Amino acid sequence: MSENGKRWSNSREPGKERKSRTCGVERKGRELGEARSIPRRDFLQGALVASATALSGTLLKAYAADAASGSVAPQDVPGYYPPLLNGMRGSHPGSFESAHAARAGVGSLRGVDTGETYDLIVVGAGISGLAAAQFFRARTAAGARILLLDNHDDFGGHAKRNEFQLGGTTQLLNGGTLSIESPRPYSPVAEGLLKTVGIDVEALSRKVEHPQFYSEMGLREAVFFDRETFGADKLVVGKSTDASVVAGYPLPERAKEDIRRIEAGAVDFMPGLSSAEKKLRLSKLSYRDFLRDVVRVDPLTIAFYQAQTHGLWGVGIDAVAALDCWGVELPGFKGMQLAPGSIPRMGFTPAGFADTGGSKTLHFPDGNATIARLLVRNLLPDAVPGGTAEDVVTARVAYDELDRPGSPVRLRLSSTVVRAVNVDRGGAGAVEVTYLRAGKAYTARARNCVLACYNMMIPYLCPELPVAQKEALHSLVKTPLVYTSVALRNWESFRKLGMHRVYAPGGYHSSFNLNWKVDIGEYRSSAAPAAPILLHMTRTPCQPGLTEFEQHQAGRAELLATPFATFERNIREQLARTLGSGGFDPARDIEAITVNRWPHGYAPEYNPLYDPDMPASERPNVRGRAPFGRIAIANSDSGGGAYTDQAIDQASRAVNELLHG
Repeated sequence: MSENGKRWSNSREPGKERKSRTCGVERKGRELGEARSIPRRDFLQGALVASATALSGTLLKAYAADAASGSVAPQDVPGYYPPLLNGMRGSHPGSFESAHAARAGVGSLRGVDTGETYDLIVVGAGISGLAAAQFFRARTAAGARILLLDNHDDFGGHAKRNEFQLGGTTQLLNGGTLSIESPRPYSPVAEGLLKTVGIDVEALSRKVEHPQFYSEMGLREAVFFDRETFGADKLVVGKSTDASVVAGYPLPERAKEDIRRIEAGAVDFMPGLSSAEKKLRLSKLSYRDFLRDVVRVDPLTIAFYQAQTHGLWGVGIDAVAALDCWGVELPGFKGMQLAPGSIPRMGFTPAGFADTGGSKTLHFPDGNATIARLLVRNLLPDAVPGGTAEDVVTARVAYDELDRPGSPVRLRLSSTVVRAVNVDRGGAGAVEVTYLRAGKAYTARARNCVLACYNMMIPYLCPELPVAQKEALHSLVKTPLVYTSVALRNWESFRKLGMHRVYAPGGYHSSFNLNWKVDIGEYRSSAAPAAPILLHMTRTPCQPGLTEFEQHQAGRAELLATPFATFERNIREQLARTLGSGGFDPARDIEAITVNRWPHGYAPEYNPLYDPDMPASERPNVRGRAPFGRIAIANSDSGGGAYTDQAIDQASRAVNELLHG
């Protein structure tokens, strides 16, 4: 899900409502447009409605009832199309409660036997799970019987698609994974899979992307300083690398000079040390401590940079090593004379960029949801019409074709796996998988199983795993984050203010930007300020002062407890305060809101500030992914990097372990 962008930190109490203020004047919900009828949905208010114990009791009663229901599953109803849903998406209500119940022990119960047997069952229909199905079929037989089970109401995992009908046109935005991009070039396996489904990254990027579209219109980046953090609300257009722009910041002169030194200066802040000595020291300092204790900046300078790392790590500069920030080219190191290349004490992302400069890149209008669609087309051609990477963007998926009896490949949504156990079937190894659907438990069997789900959930699904392996998997705490899609009536306010992207160190959302300009096949993105457009907003629920993993645990709990109404109020207030001087009115200009909440977002990466020094081969993601009987483990978690190529590579490894291990 990785996105190279700047984020705003949360300076408010989690989930707490408060009155909105703009320019010192209270703004009521009616003024912000909360009473206006727009597409929104908030089942269960986006939070758990019962404790795990109470939920377990409810499910126990459901198990006692007859699970042989003749009702039609939602995905089998013609017209079913989740990309159009608004409100709380991502880990939407209904997608995680059963998993939380399994954590409390419900998964030990047996379900009603469906009588289904497969060559492979894949748990998780994200890119890693879909890739595993593709690799298994390619390496065995085209007729291999495969069942994919996913807890969400749509396939793709984190590669989710937000689709809107605005002004008579279809507008798309990523609800999760942003683009084809990695700190390292794609492996032959990952690049080969993209080519198999019809993606030529370099050729398509030249043809469909327009990276200079906004700059050619004279629109620039901007910073919004909020009064809670900096004493006054002020929007300043232009980059912090421009000294004349920095002069307009509402900061004391010392802080302005600090920013000029950090952005453009050539000071060696560690004179007398060799490059290797500097790198080692920087790997043991957070970027905040580097600025505070080595560069010796004003506290408001630290506040300005605090959210610079949100986009890649989901935490602020207090929890990211200074050397890792050098690896992704954050400012402050120009005069340090650091030799090119990584050292072992660097995280996956910065080490890759420092060594290789990264992979080829490509952004589809719906992010990497296009890759998921192409994989589904390859596995289930009747479900996704068309034949190219360009026409799949506007294709309407036939969800009722995903789980057809008799099809060699079946994809079953809203099905949360709660148990996967090795069994002996007539002397041959097999795996029995139990899953919950509509409150009822079912069991299916397969010769092989790939768990392409959140790795930290696997100890609950497979309690027979060795203790050391379960401990390794438990430690893989994922990064929580939110991608919000806001449909706007037009983007005239951005044109008037002369900007297309905003970073603010103290806002509820870390950043927001106008949708990327991408035209592919029959799809056309917004081209004129008077036309509707989608706005991409990002938020990471950080808790500065804790370790990175502690922040992720606290942030996950916050996201699960925050109702959609709180998100909506903060979205409207933030946009009103930032864009109001350009004529923006949230009550008039917001057409729809989709909040993609991901309590378990980015795959965890090695952090030299908190993780023990050890060879990469001994880290928890590697120890945790060991095969167990006929069960293999995939997902980007097991690769230690939150990137699509990692998800693909880990799927390939898992399938090879089953076939040749």
